[in-house]
Amino acid sequence: MTVYQTGARLSDGRDLIYFDESPGIDRTTPDRRALEPTSVFSEMRRDAITDEWVIVASHRQGRTYHPPSDSCPLCPTTADNLTEIPSSCYDVVVFENRFPSLSQGVPDVERLVSGNELFRRRPGVGRCEVVVFSDDHQASFGDLSPARVRTIVDAWADRTAAMGAMDYVEQVFPFENRGEEIGVTLSHPHGQIYGYPFVTPRTERMLTTARRYADRSGGNLFADVLRAERDAAERVVQRSEHWTAFVPAAARWPVEVHVYPNKRVLDLNGLSDAQRDDFAAVYLDVLHRLDGLYGVAMPYIASWNQAPVRVDREHAYLHLQLFSIRRAPDKLKYLAGSESGMGVFVNDIVPERMAAMLRNVRV
Repeated sequence: MTVYQTGARLSDGRDLIYFDESPGIDRTTPDRRALEPTSVFSEMRRDAITDEWVIVASHRQGRTYHPPSDSCPLCPTTADNLTEIPSSCYDVVVFENRFPSLSQGVPDVERLVSGNELFRRRPGVGRCEVVVFSDDHQASFGDLSPARVRTIVDAWADRTAAMGAMDYVEQVFPFENRGEEIGVTLSHPHGQIYGYPFVTPRTERMLTTARRYADRSGGNLFADVLRAERDAAERVVQRSEHWTAFVPAAARWPVEVHVYPNKRVLDLNGLSDAQRDDFAAVYLDVLHRLDGLYGVAMPYIASWNQAPVRVDREHAYLHLQLFSIRRAPDKLKYLAGSESGMGVFVNDIVPERMAAMLRNVRV
């Protein structure tokens, strides 16, 4: 499958890229809005207790919040609604976030808060992009065709490579939030990509564990977990020639599915054509099972775990973590004392039971 890319600029100077499934589409329509560049005030502060970076982005308080459908900024532009996407129709579009958590153009900051060595900080330099999956405002990812999912995978891979080439980016993180229960403020089908200037705490911890496992056993932790899940089979939800989807043995969330390529790759850019095509079928099947589980649209977060740009790549294994806070048709799981206070999850549903429930959904 060939995807045709066309670059453009929005009126405030931000980058936009069309990923088209057909050649020869005119993408020269300009952005007719008279936007002033957004002032981005983003910094990172180091938590002296946990030794982790916290992003402080006060300008995001003014970002778009639950606009009416006829004012959606992700829909195609019309005479009555000038949007982030100048064309009147599109397949997949990626553009720089107007209200980014991290940006290249942030002002410098003093390296110490209150002049104290315990309170270090840095400018919030990084990259945040929006990935719009369809020009259909009413669609969701699960409604897309396999061909469209393949286009999105190609867009993710392209942006992974492009962000990874930026000297200030250390980790590239594509993700999707779906559902108001998750906190989504724009209902149009879309996701985001963050280019972090550091390796995130979750990735750092996973790769530290993987390094220790390799030193002890000589194997790759992720590959061995995948093999063990496939051999056990009781938590496998879907499997194909190139991918396996399973509920992890120690699932934290009521609904949690991990999707692994059967052959190890480090990042999305490393996926073969066959792996990209096959992912579309497996992932759409899993999403349909989630929506069919309780007969209501499942709120979820889908997050890609891929190798950092420069460190510990030899221990990484690309995989997707898909999870939901819905624990019953009319109940949500909230992170309360144990989860929020101590980071110790309490799951109300046995993972083997959830896997069986998902397998039994008719799709």
